[in-house]
Amino acid sequence: MAVENPEVMDALEVIAREKGLSVATLLESLANALAAAYKRRPGAAEEAYVEIDPSTGTIRVICQELDAEGNVVREWEDTPRDFGRIAAQAAKQVMLQKIREAEREQKFDEYAGREGDVVTGIVSQVDNRFTLLDLGKIEAIMPHSESPPTERYSVNQRLKAYIVEVRRSLKGPQIVVSRTHPGLVKRLFEVEVPEIASGVVEIKAIARDPGHRTKIAVWSNDRAVDPVGACVGARGARVHTVVNELLGEKVDIVPFTEDLAEFAERAIVPARAMSAVVEGRRALVVVPDDQLSLAIGREGQNARLAARLTGLHLEIRAQSQLQGGES
Repeated sequence: MAVENPEVMDALEVIAREKGLSVATLLESLANALAAAYKRRPGAAEEAYVEIDPSTGTIRVICQELDAEGNVVREWEDTPRDFGRIAAQAAKQVMLQKIREAEREQKFDEYAGREGDVVTGIVSQVDNRFTLLDLGKIEAIMPHSESPPTERYSVNQRLKAYIVEVRRSLKGPQIVVSRTHPGLVKRLFEVEVPEIASGVVEIKAIARDPGHRTKIAVWSNDRAVDPVGACVGARGARVHTVVNELLGEKVDIVPFTEDLAEFAERAIVPARAMSAVVEGRRALVVVPDDQLSLAIGREGQNARLAARLTGLHLEIRAQSQLQGGES
């Protein structure tokens, strides 16, 4: 005997409207849940499905007898008398499940395809494996490997981070972020420098030692616009904002040029070069004697970053070394 349950339909329709779900999807899930509940009853038929009338909420259990080839040879109704109560319980479980699934999907859709964006979050958890950032509706995870070695975070600290991956998981979307990725520096400059956002100034190359120093090479598509000046800003305001977001990481801004020798000279800032000679992918850069340690940098950092920025193998020599006959 069919069981009428208009209250279930009313509840499904309310949930569907509030959560942006279709009633048909909820009905299908409810029918599957009820069929599973029926088959757990003693004496239940092995083959059965549930029909729910979407206009009245009437529920019917239809049993089937199949032949050896899987064809239906007989059908009959076997709706239990207490199926109204079971339907109400099942409906509640189905709605809760579908709500959770819909909310997870909405969160995933909100961030899917946003790899490469910068988000701002509040640190909610810190340990030696990862840092969690509360983005409002969802948390992002920053693995220890994506955190600069010089940075230490505290709960409730506000941070910007670069989205490297958005993936599905059983608990919902997982957003993986980074503060070591060179893209973070690029995005921060895009926010602070309107000329970069508009395309007048381009960042041609970035070399980064996260937490310590970054070098960026910039180019202007308008001769009237100084690319370095645009990035530095009045009294250094723009670059200082970026440095503050990077928690004190030094940033060198280098004017890009396709002349590799000149590019190599510029890339060793803050040191001053006298000349550079390029052969293939190798470059010999000559600096004044008092600039050698600055050009090489602590533990060779400045030289390494300059090499990565230019794509050249750099050899940096003091002027007296060459005058002394060294090759």
